[in-house]
Amino acid sequence: MKIIIAPDSFKGSLSAVEAANAVDKGIKKAFPKAETVMLPVADGGEGTLETLVTATKGEIRDLTVIGPLGNEVKSSYGVLGDKKTCVIEMATASGLTLLTDEQLSPLKATTYGTGQLIKQAMDDGFTSFIIAIGGSATNDGGAGMLQALGLKLFNKDGNEIGYGGGELDKIASIEDQSFDSRIKDCNFLIASDVENPLIGPNGASHVFGPQKGASPEMVELLDQNLTHWADHVAELTGIHLHNLPGAGAAGGIGGAFQAFFPCEVKRGIDVVLEHSKFAELLPNTDLVITGEGKVDGQTASGKTPLGVAQTAKKQDVPTIIIAGSIGDGIEVLHEFGVISIHSIISQPMTLKESITNAAKLLEQSAEQVIRTYYHFRHQNNQTNSHIATNGLHST
Repeated sequence: MKIIIAPDSFKGSLSAVEAANAVDKGIKKAFPKAETVMLPVADGGEGTLETLVTATKGEIRDLTVIGPLGNEVKSSYGVLGDKKTCVIEMATASGLTLLTDEQLSPLKATTYGTGQLIKQAMDDGFTSFIIAIGGSATNDGGAGMLQALGLKLFNKDGNEIGYGGGELDKIASIEDQSFDSRIKDCNFLIASDVENPLIGPNGASHVFGPQKGASPEMVELLDQNLTHWADHVAELTGIHLHNLPGAGAAGGIGGAFQAFFPCEVKRGIDVVLEHSKFAELLPNTDLVITGEGKVDGQTASGKTPLGVAQTAKKQDVPTIIIAGSIGDGIEVLHEFGVISIHSIISQPMTLKESITNAAKLLEQSAEQVIRTYYHFRHQNNQTNSHIATNGLHST
């Protein structure tokens, strides 16, 4: 029997690679001779770099960049196995995971480090990019990234503005003569699930600002500042980011890419599955197991389990989801090839306990899920065989 193991990370406890290993151990306890293919995946957020590099047997290159709050942080970019494609995960330079809850500051947080990653990769000779823009701590409209690549943002006194979304209202003019000319000769594939516009009630600040530490007052200020930023971008480029779908992704960096880069935007999980060649592994596969930290109705908006199940369904391969926790609205997932959904929580426990023991719990859950699945599969095969035999005897 062939089983593909394609989980996302269980945030706060297991990476996608660790989750895949735990599921594999559980399967092998139930069926030691099972053929398993481990394919850790991600949806464009945290872990995308690692999963793409692992899947394609690429490499990771480390460097130091400016972090969300202007201090130096250790970051990295990846090179796929083709040796031609560079993978940049925004979260490694400008992400929420680089800050504690007490440090969250969307007025100050900058995407400058993400721009540094792009610049270094171009210096190293890369022209083909995959940019994963999930998990950002920023709300600066991508201005910091553009500053790192040479765009000049001047205030009324002719001085360059500082970092962060709180500085955008000071922009009096934009000068692009120093903007890195190599960008126009590169191609950028942006991995993003977000279709929100840049501003307004469905924009970057209102929808995503609070999770980055923005108070209601900050949300209004950030939205006004992004409007001011979008006005100047439109004056310079002719592109109106204000209501442009996807411009609100990652605090507005989605709009920066659309205005200043030759780019294509795709759903994050589709980018990962395509480059991991997931569809090519499906022939002769009996079952796919996927999962992540929490599964609920929002999973159907384009998160990892949905993308995995949709792709598997196209080749009539069933999918089982194993999650850290299960919320409301999961029944919609059954429409996309998911046959069942299971939680790793086996008894009453605290969140801390579930995180600490996540690998063991996932392994146990995978073992029991597989035992149940194959018991009923075997029983069903016997029933079909009996029907077929009786049918032959009656003719």
